[in-house]
Amino acid sequence: MVRKPEDKRPEQTASIKPTEQNPAGEEKEKQLKEAQQKTAEYLDHLQRLQAEFDNYRKRTEKERQLIIKQANQELIQKVLIIIDSLELAFKTIKTEDDFSKGIKMIYSEIYTLLEKEGLRKIECLGKKFDPHIHEAMLQKESDKPEGTILEEMQKGYMLNDRVIRFSKVIVSKEKTDNTPLGGKQNE
Repeated sequence: MVRKPEDKRPEQTASIKPTEQNPAGEEKEKQLKEAQQKTAEYLDHLQRLQAEFDNYRKRTEKERQLIIKQANQELIQKVLIIIDSLELAFKTIKTEDDFSKGIKMIYSEIYTLLEKEGLRKIECLGKKFDPHIHEAMLQKESDKPEGTILEEMQKGYMLNDRVIRFSKVIVSKEKTDNTPLGGKQNE
């Protein structure tokens, strides 16, 4: 086989730069740029999906924790009825026998368990009435400043930082003067 001088050798064709004279090289460079662009798009899409999935995982974990708290709240509210009954029973005990001591121990264990779950009593006696944590059942005239809590009719409780039962209280009000409208008292 005889080579003609116009035949190009493979070594020579590799060194030719893509120009208008070499449309195949331009096509390959165009395909390379398109592939790089698609790769960048896919990478961006993947990163966005990873971020969305991470946000989804965090959101579902928060929702799960909220569901657990709400389930605990409902159960604790039901147990509070039993706690109230035990406290009423303790008021009627006249003698300290082994049975009453045992019941008080059980009460103490239940209450300690509830405290570990985040339950705490709302302290109110002698404090200023707060409608966010107290429910006023009555008002009584008193020497104490108006709005002071005089008596607690039913204990209120908070679970973590949320009120689950308002304290039912009696609140002080100013004493009214029983003087007739004329300003003179009957003698």
